[in-house]
Amino acid sequence: MGELLVLAVMRSSSRVVRSTERLLSLKIGEVRAVARHQSSQQEQVSKISPLKTSLALWHAAAGLRWRLVIALLATLAYVACALMTPALSAHIIDAIWTEIQASFAAGKNFVLTLENGGTDLLLYLGLWTFAWIFYSIQVAVMASFSERLNLNLRTRISKKIAHLPLSYLDDKKPGDLISRATNDLDKVSEVLQRGLLQLVLAACMLIGSVMMMAQYNLLLTAVFALFIILSVLATHVIATHTLKVSDQRQRATGVLTGNVEEAYTGRAVLLAFGGEEKSTAALAADADELARTSLIADFLINSSAPAVRFLIRIALVIIAILAGQLLVAGEITIGIFQAFFHYVGMASEPLTQLSQTVNLMQAAIAAAARVFELLDEEEMEPDPASPRVLPAQAPGRVVFSHVRFGYDPARPLMHDVSFVVEAGQKVAIVGATGAGKTTLINLLMRFYEIDGGAIELDGVSTREMRRADLRRRFGMVLQDAWLLEGTIAENIAYGHTGASREEIMAAARAAHVDYFLRTLPQGYETLVSNDAETISQGQRQLITIARAMLLDPAILILDEATSSVDTQTEQEIVAAMEALMYGRTSFVIAHRLSTVVDADMILVMEAGSIIEQGTHAELLKRGGAYAKLYQSQFA
Repeated sequence: MGELLVLAVMRSSSRVVRSTERLLSLKIGEVRAVARHQSSQQEQVSKISPLKTSLALWHAAAGLRWRLVIALLATLAYVACALMTPALSAHIIDAIWTEIQASFAAGKNFVLTLENGGTDLLLYLGLWTFAWIFYSIQVAVMASFSERLNLNLRTRISKKIAHLPLSYLDDKKPGDLISRATNDLDKVSEVLQRGLLQLVLAACMLIGSVMMMAQYNLLLTAVFALFIILSVLATHVIATHTLKVSDQRQRATGVLTGNVEEAYTGRAVLLAFGGEEKSTAALAADADELARTSLIADFLINSSAPAVRFLIRIALVIIAILAGQLLVAGEITIGIFQAFFHYVGMASEPLTQLSQTVNLMQAAIAAAARVFELLDEEEMEPDPASPRVLPAQAPGRVVFSHVRFGYDPARPLMHDVSFVVEAGQKVAIVGATGAGKTTLINLLMRFYEIDGGAIELDGVSTREMRRADLRRRFGMVLQDAWLLEGTIAENIAYGHTGASREEIMAAARAAHVDYFLRTLPQGYETLVSNDAETISQGQRQLITIARAMLLDPAILILDEATSSVDTQTEQEIVAAMEALMYGRTSFVIAHRLSTVVDADMILVMEAGSIIEQGTHAELLKRGGAYAKLYQSQFA
């Protein structure tokens, strides 16, 4: 009768597993439909290898693995203590029950003493005390391990971003990078802190409990083992889909974070062009995408535990029937009966936790895969092992020799760019928007690597120099004034470590910003940030000009440096710039040709090529592209 009941329930349970798989397939189909709905805004979901990601996490934990060893030893000690308690309780129950029967047979009241069971009870209490101590140790050690691993990965991401080429950063939204360094790592830390500990603990407890059950009765243990196999199958079905959906959720989080950052940064443009509704609708769509993928992911993660509990409850019913028959037949004692069910209970909850933890680990693997996807990106070409070093007072002669470059190697922008800038010359770079003016400067600074030819600074190829040494030769004032979060004094002194207050104020006076700074309540100690709008764009530009003046570089690069100031201030800054540029090599990118008529050489660019070069007078005399551009501005 018992065997027939087991077979019937097994067939029913198999149908439950197959039904669960069909249900999950429907849910995954919904998620894929959602992903296709916004595929134009999301990255293509990469194929994640759990083994590869787990090995990457293992290598990242170098230096922290001893903590895992301690946690594992504490876990094993806890499991050993916990597994000994049911066996000891069986012995205590049988011994005390025997003593009680003997006392009643003799007509005496039973009194518990150290000799007739009290010692065993104290030992039982001691085992649980030690179990609590070992459990506390493993929790503390795993929390330390996960947080330190999180810190190590964040440090690696910080260093990695500093070594990524600008081409990678240009193609990625800042918000997505932020999401990888925050949301994804937080998910990894959270799961490692709780999930990995539960995984090890549940696995050890499950294996130990089954081994102890086998000591009492193999038939009952076999029944329970069959339901373990069914639970593992159900968990595998769910976990396979959880990994895919968790990856989609993490990517949806990155998309939403990136678009929120973009909307916040461009809030002034959105307001100016009435794009609030469109932006809000786009963000709402991103949030809805994240909500829907999160709904499915949470459903999958949380569905495993009820499914396993359902199977375990069926197993308990069958085992209770069979164990009751064995108890009535006298094949097992009351102590063994309760001990076996105690072990079933100790194995059941870990089995449930194991199924849920496996799904949580899938979410962590999906998040970790995005982190390692960033860490595995190709870095910039490394600095030479034996770099060339220029003298401290190098004059600043620049040579472009047959330079070729393209953001996409298959579509070159510059084919054959050559020119020579002698030390101390002022060079103007002019041309229409998109002509390649800023690209030329980017190549000079090695923000991008050239595809062919050579760029030399004082006779040394820039490829033979360390990037840091090369860039220290330059001072830049860009059209977009960038300020770091800090005081105005710190912003002016950026790049000039150890500058005195007198030097900072002298640079501010030269840039005609000292008077304005003195009118602020905190003066030079006023706090600013790049996103704050407490000071105007023109005033921000003046601060960046003061920064370049304080640096006192060998070569100046001015990219429309006076584009955000009024005419009077522009005249004052131009006079200050002339004094600063005197005797220095200077590159001036300009759209207003009135500011570059005195340049020693003017480079006229079009579609990445230099189509004309010469002085202002020479180019006007030729009547070419520069002359037409000049006449169009002053007609």
